[in-house]
Amino acid sequence: MELIVASGWRKFPPRLEWQPLFYPVLNQQYAEQIALDWNTKDEFSGYCGIVTAFDISNEYLKQYEIQNVGGVIHNELWIPSEKLDEFNQNIIDKIRMVNAYFGEGFKPSINTELMNELQKYQL
Repeated sequence: MELIVASGWRKFPPRLEWQPLFYPVLNQQYAEQIALDWNTKDEFSGYCGIVTAFDISNEYLKQYEIQNVGGVIHNELWIPSEKLDEFNQNIIDKIRMVNAYFGEGFKPSINTELMNELQKYQL
């Protein structure tokens, strides 16, 4: 999330070498489930689950097939890592934070802008 803030809320950061895909989910219910049930329990996620939203060109998205990875709400796109810059260029306006959840191991960020946003979600 710190890298999204550093981009001016305009792009998702590059994937790590072991992450071949970027998986934007297609509904808030699924995003909330990931944030609350997985990220708050995950050290790599900083014990923090953040739900973001953004607008993107429908024309651009037509090139990607919707992937269902479980139940009826578990729809996502599979964006190859090498296409993430192109994906980011098609985001309209800014990425928005819409919710945040905190696990027991959460430690505040040193990023003041991010912490100001997180304060809205009752740290």
